[in-house]
Amino acid sequence: MRQMEKFNYEPNGYNRKEVNQFISDVIDQTSGIVKKYTEQKEKIHQQEAEISKLREEVEHYHRIESNLKDTIIRAEHTADHIKYLAEQDSDIIVKDAKNSASRIVNEALIKAEKIDNQTDIANKNLKIFKRKLKILLEQQAAIIDEIEDIEILD
Repeated sequence: MRQMEKFNYEPNGYNRKEVNQFISDVIDQTSGIVKKYTEQKEKIHQQEAEISKLREEVEHYHRIESNLKDTIIRAEHTADHIKYLAEQDSDIIVKDAKNSASRIVNEALIKAEKIDNQTDIANKNLKIFKRKLKILLEQQAAIIDEIEDIEILD
């Protein structure tokens, strides 16, 4: 903008041409300033809209990040819980297997003991039977000897 302008005097006041030129220059400069101001204002408005949009995007990504963190934490807790349950199940399975194995071994020992007892009883019965059979055969042989003696006497 121009500094204080000094106009030349004419018979009816200041030089009209100089004053009109000055006014035209002031209007041009003011129009340029207003135009720059309007452009800057529009640019600021666009930048504010862009900043607002970017803030919304940042908030959106923060929500996504928060959701992902929550999901990861829940997944970790779920994995830990599943691992805990699997360990409990495996402990139960091992305990049941040990109990079953012990029961099977005990049943086998009991059966083996019964078979041993039955074998002992069978062996004793066989010895008794052999003794009785031997005695019976000896008695029969004695009877046969007596019968032979009886026939010879006749």
